[in-house]
Amino acid sequence: MKSFRTELQVKTSTTQIRHNMPVFTIGSCFAESIGKRLMNNKFIVSANPFGTLYNPVSIHKVLLYALHNELPQPTTYIKNQEIWCNYEFHSSLSDVTKGQLEKKISNAIGTAHHFLKDADTLIITYGTAKVYEQVDTGEPVANCHKMPAGNFTSQILKPEKITESFEILFEKLKKWKPGIKIMLTVSPVRHIKDTPEFNSVSKSALRWACHAIQERCPSVEYFPAYEIMMDDLRDYRFYGADMIHPSGEAMDYIWEKFSDAYFNASTKALMKQWQEVSAALHHRPFHPKSAAHKKFLNETLRKLEELKTLIPVKEEIAHIRSQLPKTA
Repeated sequence: MKSFRTELQVKTSTTQIRHNMPVFTIGSCFAESIGKRLMNNKFIVSANPFGTLYNPVSIHKVLLYALHNELPQPTTYIKNQEIWCNYEFHSSLSDVTKGQLEKKISNAIGTAHHFLKDADTLIITYGTAKVYEQVDTGEPVANCHKMPAGNFTSQILKPEKITESFEILFEKLKKWKPGIKIMLTVSPVRHIKDTPEFNSVSKSALRWACHAIQERCPSVEYFPAYEIMMDDLRDYRFYGADMIHPSGEAMDYIWEKFSDAYFNASTKALMKQWQEVSAALHHRPFHPKSAAHKKFLNETLRKLEELKTLIPVKEEIAHIRSQLPKTA
């Protein structure tokens, strides 16, 4: 039968991700989504630790902070309606006093620094090529934090600028962590606040930059999340109610393509094994004190014991044991 859609076939990558290989994700909300799915499948993950970041220059800058364990400049801190924020981080990193925010950012950078030391894979997701710059300093910001619009100018980052910014990061990252594998993605989330036309130009700039980076840095891979959404699914039924973000079904499909590219057969088998146990952990019994439920708990505990050398299930084991009756 003739096919009525274009199914995007993602090649199996030579970069395989396994449960004992730490993964660091950063960037737009797609980076957070992929990170959470990895986490839910018991991979070792740091998922978007600095909050949602959209433009490549800001993403690269905070990665350099993490790489060198350096703090942002004091001038990047601002106060808006009694809340302290930082221009280079998402509003999730904010606080009621400057001192508390400085401590929060310092802890986030320090934790990311130590995680990156062990990370095998870095996943960077670009959301938009639009960048806001402070009028008084000319410095780009990751988030305007609802400060007056007159404080900023905006522009579209040219692919060359994105590529140059990435190469600075890449050179330092490879010297510090030579074996780390880097994956780039362009977020499938549509940024149409500035019109669909502007979104098309922005996504084009990001995609061109990723292509140029791959040519200059052959070890960098690109995962086509954006193309899967735009060319493969290509239907409004795969969007959420806001018609901007991919629906849960769309994310399941993209995750399936990601899994086929980066997980081998043994990793997938372990994921399936964990998912069966995870479903059992979420089971709510009608009769918690019955013999049948006790048998169910012991069986679940046995399965967790089998998994404990392969994935981190210490908390789950403790939870099941706390439900079992104490023996004399």
